[in-house]
Amino acid sequence: MTARLDHRNPLVFDTHELGRRPGALQRLTRTVDAPKDFGIQGVIGVPEGAPVELELRLESVMEGVLVTGTGRAQAEGECVRCLEPLQLDVEADFQEMFSYPDADDRGRHHHGAEPGDDAEDDEDRLFLEDGLFDLESVLRDAVVLALPMQPVCQEDCPGLCAECGARLADDPDHHHDAVDIRWAALQGLAGSLEDGEKDEMSGAEPGVDEKQEK
Repeated sequence: MTARLDHRNPLVFDTHELGRRPGALQRLTRTVDAPKDFGIQGVIGVPEGAPVELELRLESVMEGVLVTGTGRAQAEGECVRCLEPLQLDVEADFQEMFSYPDADDRGRHHHGAEPGDDAEDDEDRLFLEDGLFDLESVLRDAVVLALPMQPVCQEDCPGLCAECGARLADDPDHHHDAVDIRWAALQGLAGSLEDGEKDEMSGAEPGVDEKQEK
C-alpha cells in the first residue's frame, strides 16, 4: 500500500487553494532543504540539507494540475581533471502533470488505446493525493539533468601532470625533460660498461703494487 503524503514535508504541496476550475493559476516560492542523494552520485550534487530555492507555477487543467518551475541551489563536487573541490550554481527547470485520481473517468483514454496501454501509462503518471503532490522525484530528475557529467573547476583547467601528478594550473611552466627511451637504454649500457672498466682497473692496481713491493 502506498504511503500517504505528509503535508509537513517541505516538498509536498497543497492544491486546494488552486481549485479544480481549468485555467486557475497559483504562483509559489519556497526554500527547502535538499534531500539525500540529490545529484550524480560520486561526481557532483547538492549536499543534503543545503538550501534549494523553488519558484513554482501551478495551473489547473481538465486532467489535473500542471506544475512548472525552477529549482536553484549550489552543487559541490570534484574537478575531473585536477581533482580539486569545486562549487557550481545549478538551475533546474521542470514541468510535470499531476493527474486527478479520477482522471480516467474524465475521458482521458477514449482515443482508441488498447486496455494494456492504459496500465503502462499509469506507471509513468503522477497523481494528486487528497489535493497534495510530492515534488521530490521531479525535482531530483531535473537537478540531475542540469548537472554536468564531467565537472571542471574551469573550462581551461590543464589537469595534472601525467608523470608526477602535480597540478599544472599552479605551475604553468611545469615540465619534464623528454628522454628517448632508446638513448636511455644506450646510456644505461654505457654506464654499465664504464663501471665494469673501473672495477677491472681498481682490481688490477693491487697486483701491480704487490709486485713493486716484492
